[in-house]
Amino acid sequence: MQVIIELYKSTIGKKLLVAITGLMLFLFVLGHMIGNLQLFAGPEKLNAYAAFLQGLGGALWAIRTVLLLIIGIHILANVQLFFQNQGSRPVAYRVKRTLEVTYSARTMVWSGPIIAAFLVYHLLHFTVGSVHPAFVPGEVYQVVVSGFQVWWVSAIYIVANLLLGFHLKHGLWSWFQTLGMSHPKYNACRTGFAFGLSGLIIVGNLSMPVAVLAGWVA
Repeated sequence: MQVIIELYKSTIGKKLLVAITGLMLFLFVLGHMIGNLQLFAGPEKLNAYAAFLQGLGGALWAIRTVLLLIIGIHILANVQLFFQNQGSRPVAYRVKRTLEVTYSARTMVWSGPIIAAFLVYHLLHFTVGSVHPAFVPGEVYQVVVSGFQVWWVSAIYIVANLLLGFHLKHGLWSWFQTLGMSHPKYNACRTGFAFGLSGLIIVGNLSMPVAVLAGWVA
């Protein structure tokens, strides 16, 4: 245990924790998106998928609790790394260096908490129903469609998923670097991998509110 604590205190320990929790969260986001895309298969498919998840009972909320814990650890380690890096350079650079520091990289420290706040809203909206005026337990297809038919609700989801895409793009790119798999020879592939998977998540998640707003799903 002492070894783990000492490792976490180091920069490399925090970066490893960010990489591991980030990969776990990415896999969840991917699986969640694949399940939700059953919206395009019709009410029976999506409602059956939701009924299967609800049938897990307490295990489902246990999974959600673990997920929230992982998100909290991911954010905490990121924030600590940010302030640790800030403190290691008390005098600002005369010329700000932005090599391999993209917009998403510079905003990781605040995009994480915003995405976490959106997740809470998402749970209250589509799971608990406390912020969804047309919420009907068990009628997931109807709940999703009626929710996305409100333009400003869809706008929230669209903006949040674009932000998630930026976050994932940098996270996936950094994952290889943290685990020591960064090399100029493979950086192009690494960049393509990050852009490809984050783009897949963006397109998949945005297809649902866009399809409802356009009237393709009703």
